[in-house]
Amino acid sequence: MRLVLRAVVCAILLSSCVSEGSHQVGLSDTSSIDAISPGWCDELPRVQYASLERIDVDSDWFEVWGVGEDVFALYEPKQWQEKVSYLILGTERALLFDTGMGISSISEVVKQLTDLPIVVLNSDTHPDHTGGNADFSSILAMDTDFTRERAAGYPNERVKGELAPEALCGPLSSDMVEDEYSIHAWSASQEVTDGYVIDLGGRELEIIGIPGHTPDSIALFDSDAGYLWTGDSFYEGTIWLFFPETDRDSYSTSVERLASLVPKLTLVLPAHNAPTADPIRLLELRDAFTSIQEGTLEGVLSEDGTIEYDAGEFRLLLAEK
Repeated sequence: MRLVLRAVVCAILLSSCVSEGSHQVGLSDTSSIDAISPGWCDELPRVQYASLERIDVDSDWFEVWGVGEDVFALYEPKQWQEKVSYLILGTERALLFDTGMGISSISEVVKQLTDLPIVVLNSDTHPDHTGGNADFSSILAMDTDFTRERAAGYPNERVKGELAPEALCGPLSSDMVEDEYSIHAWSASQEVTDGYVIDLGGRELEIIGIPGHTPDSIALFDSDAGYLWTGDSFYEGTIWLFFPETDRDSYSTSVERLASLVPKLTLVLPAHNAPTADPIRLLELRDAFTSIQEGTLEGVLSEDGTIEYDAGEFRLLLAEK
């Protein structure tokens, strides 16, 4: 399972997952590759995909799945982060919520799905969410210093471990090699804040600021359909909350906000692993994190100072206070 393995790497070598200065990266130090089980991809495909419609596209990297009314999940199953980005269609334009790892061209896949003008929005600006940003001219970005700093991209030495053989399930695309991989710089066309509404024509999406995982973490809410995209703030797996930029108190407030939306929701759409989850998970997330804050949920302490808390269908990985 991607996030179990990902947590193991950082639990063993936390310094390999957090770079010097302000930049957070994923698997950036090849010495951490040994922590990945060689059989991690044997557990795929995930059971949630069995009930979804597979959409045929010409790509040897992305799988595309229909997950809701005019909503497509663009899934990267060959890389251990199992990133899921989303294309959401209106009648006048479409929103691409995250642009993936940047390992293969997400823009070429999007062109096969719609002729509508595309606007990009990132659920946060860690590199697994912004890999394809540079290929788009219309990008909404949160009005935070954290976002502006990360628009500079990530050089090869910070992200090349994401393409190591042990991090992949099968070969890379022919147009990508490990030593040339980087996250290119990109520019925001407009800065936005909590509560901003994106009108796609016949479909409105509200940005909900949920800082905690990062200062610029957001959810996206389609109130008419009852869809909520949660980014990295919730998914079924091990939720990472140990980075220097993670704020535990902000996250607590944010999960309360997400939980308050549950009566209005029909579907939760996370950013990793599986593209659909039951809204009740957000109540479980709130209760689990409250128990952590109150000291009533016991975790397992690793030697590096991270603590993993098991909440049943998901886990939370925090730094020791």
